[in-house]
Amino acid sequence: MQKKTPDYDNVFKTMKSKHKRLFISVINDIFGKDYPMDAKVDVLPSEGYLTESEGADGNREIEEQISDFLMKIGSEIYLLECQSYDDGSMAIRIAEYAFIVARQFAIWDIGHAVIPMPRFSVIYVKKTDKTPKSTTITFTFPDGQRVDYKSENVILAEFTKEYIVEKRLFPYIPFYVARYEKEIAYGDRIEEAVRDLKYFRNEMLRLHKDGELSDDEIIDLMGFVNIIITHITNGNENEERLVNIMGGTVIETESEKLIQRGVKQGMQQGKVQIIIELGKEEGLEDTVILSRLQEKAGVTLEQAMSYLRKYGKQA
Repeated sequence: MQKKTPDYDNVFKTMKSKHKRLFISVINDIFGKDYPMDAKVDVLPSEGYLTESEGADGNREIEEQISDFLMKIGSEIYLLECQSYDDGSMAIRIAEYAFIVARQFAIWDIGHAVIPMPRFSVIYVKKTDKTPKSTTITFTFPDGQRVDYKSENVILAEFTKEYIVEKRLFPYIPFYVARYEKEIAYGDRIEEAVRDLKYFRNEMLRLHKDGELSDDEIIDLMGFVNIIITHITNGNENEERLVNIMGGTVIETESEKLIQRGVKQGMQQGKVQIIIELGKEEGLEDTVILSRLQEKAGVTLEQAMSYLRKYGKQA
């Protein structure tokens, strides 16, 4: 059975915090902009949004939500949400996030306020028959006016690997393999997934050699790919073969060998962090988390204790 974990969200949120530069090309592609890759990018705080949900007893409950990505380039604000599937509440959640963001940049005087709404888009990692092509929030007013606040959604299953590389849409690469979820998780017909992963590996190595990806960026991207693979495979017979692709076999230069060693280390650290974060969220005792680390991440008890001390306080 496939794991029910927030791996997709964790990868997306880690990319935004560590590699915000890579999202410039995503913004350019979604919104038709032409920002240079060295444009100044500010990632805005996204904690503290409150939304209402229905509890198990049928009562309405207020809970905190954290948006995936708020980014400011120049005077423009962008809101991106990464979703596996549409859960029916995305439009209202976007509205809530957008209003709180707009409030921060509102301009007002006596009797008048200007509330600048951010540009937004929802990025769907997977596609079903119900995945919407766009997200629309319609504001209605007492005098009968109606205003649509609308944006086209990004559906990654419709993107080719060639387009992703051509447009330098690096944040999409870790999620590309999700289109082969059934084959990878439950079957043995994975040759197409293998070919696509090798394509991305070779292209990332090429772009790194050309200076378009830094050492840290390529190491983390390859590690993120493997986190998604291990999420889907959950230890089945396909996992080792697919994970090894990002490690590569045709590595010629010393710098590339260093990168590949970093990939393995980064992948393990990413897995360790996810295990600890999930354990803390579930309220597990430290002894149980330590046991999971040894079993799932293949570390010694001493290493597990060190990781728990390092990452436990952050969770």
